[in-house]
Amino acid sequence: METLHGRVRVEWALQTVVTAVVLGGVVFGIDRVAQLGLGPAVPAALAVLIVAIGVGHAILLYRDWRFDLEPDSLYLERGVVTRVETAVPYVRVQHVDTQRNPIDRALGLSRVVVYTAGSRGADVSVPGLTPERARRLRNELRDLAVESEPEDAV
Repeated sequence: METLHGRVRVEWALQTVVTAVVLGGVVFGIDRVAQLGLGPAVPAALAVLIVAIGVGHAILLYRDWRFDLEPDSLYLERGVVTRVETAVPYVRVQHVDTQRNPIDRALGLSRVVVYTAGSRGADVSVPGLTPERARRLRNELRDLAVESEPEDAV
């Protein structure tokens, strides 16, 4: 089983900080408009609590996130509270992308997104890979998908 790059914890923690700041700001704004008398301490405490929980979650999620290329499928294990095990048969793979959002680029990370037959969007995403590893994984998945296609019966 392969693990993700350690910098993905930083990405997940940054996402938590952004969420905490937004929610803290919303609570502060509601307090100011509704004059609830909470003061700035309550929104700040809420933000700190969200950051603490989010960073802890990022650390635990990183520890439990694994993937593997099995003979017939891409296999993933992930989750902290709810464990999710996913097997994506290569024969169902429609196409595979690599993606890099601004945070990924800043951290030198990339992700592989797998689209499968019969889905509206991406079914599986493997985050926290180096760009080189993401390209290799994308190419491996593409080749395995092509090899697993059934022969034309006509």
